[in-house]
Amino acid sequence: MAEKLAILGGERAVPEGAVKKWPPIDDVDRKMVLASLEGAEHAFGPNCKAFQEEFAAWNGSRFGITTNSGTAALHMCVAACGCGAGDEVIVPAYTWSSSATCVLHHNAIPVFVDIDWETMNIDPDGIEAAVTEQTRAILVVHLHGLAVNMEKVLAVARRHGLKVIEDACQAHGATFGGRKVGTFGDCAAFSFNQNKCLCSGEGGMFVTDDEAVHAAAQKLWSFGETRSPSQERDYHAYALGWMYRNNDLTAAFARAELTKMDGYLARQKQNAARLTECLAGVPGLILPTEPPGHGHNWYNYTIRFDMQALGHVAGAAAFRDKIVKAMQAEGVETSLWQRFILPAMTVFQARNAYGKGCPWQCRHARPVEYRPQDYPVAQRHADWHTGMTTPLRAPNGPEVAGLTARGIRKVMENLDQVEQLE
Repeated sequence: MAEKLAILGGERAVPEGAVKKWPPIDDVDRKMVLASLEGAEHAFGPNCKAFQEEFAAWNGSRFGITTNSGTAALHMCVAACGCGAGDEVIVPAYTWSSSATCVLHHNAIPVFVDIDWETMNIDPDGIEAAVTEQTRAILVVHLHGLAVNMEKVLAVARRHGLKVIEDACQAHGATFGGRKVGTFGDCAAFSFNQNKCLCSGEGGMFVTDDEAVHAAAQKLWSFGETRSPSQERDYHAYALGWMYRNNDLTAAFARAELTKMDGYLARQKQNAARLTECLAGVPGLILPTEPPGHGHNWYNYTIRFDMQALGHVAGAAAFRDKIVKAMQAEGVETSLWQRFILPAMTVFQARNAYGKGCPWQCRHARPVEYRPQDYPVAQRHADWHTGMTTPLRAPNGPEVAGLTARGIRKVMENLDQVEQLE
């Protein structure tokens, strides 16, 4: 018997208040944050120094630099890899905008590669065709916590003498071949904003094993100076610099959360497994995958609606929006993470980031075109997907994952009611 959808007046599948918010705050957080507040150094203080060392050790990296955002850490990666005016950096066509705009920040030019449908990551088999004489680096994004096939990426980089940057902003603890992301490339960036697996409100981390890359990133991070705030400074700008440093309060929060990180990741895997179990066999759903040799951190559980099977290939995004709206009414905490592929965004279509056509009109650059039709897999993904984070996160357990699956299944089994929605 058909159930009446909540959006049409039926009972919610997920009771009000069943899903708890992220992150759970406990006495560890309170103690460390209050100690920082009562301390004497509220800018780049002792918690910043300690957090750099602790996170780098947790990730298996030699150096860490704590920043005020993941985007800042990405810009530092681009600069530290020597990317500048006229240089090209290969980026996936579907990701968060910062993964490409960080390239613009240093006057370099993003060149897009379509994604792989199964993993939602950059298609490693499409990278080599995008390499030109101007290419300086490959920036891979471990999207939603699933690692890119780094063996294939590094092979292309070695053949062409390219740097490799890892955008691990969503991928804390994710692995490839048993090794954590952020340890494969020349450098990597992590984010700690509100919805990340390690949350300190805002913040980020630059990591590398290369001493020269570390030194180059540190210049950009602190006003172009060669000495960090923890060293004796001469306040002389030796290079183009920003102010990307973190602050002690945020770092204290991050340090507290890092002590719970492994437990958080274990819970996410448990909840993702429960969701997958409960959603198996639901018609019209394409569930996320975890290929052999990959360790997913389940930052985001992203499903796709099979619009071909559902008969909605034309107008797929509009019908997807109706399905998502119906699921949200059931209490399913899902949303659209990124509606647009990057090559279709205004900044790339206009090719006018700094005004007067720069950096594309720089005399060192070659002509680069952005045609959205060249990235059909990314576009299909953008139109067919929805994703969720909170139902997978602590303190929520498998029972919440089960309720979430119940709400998703209810909507998918009553799509004739969704058809009625305006």
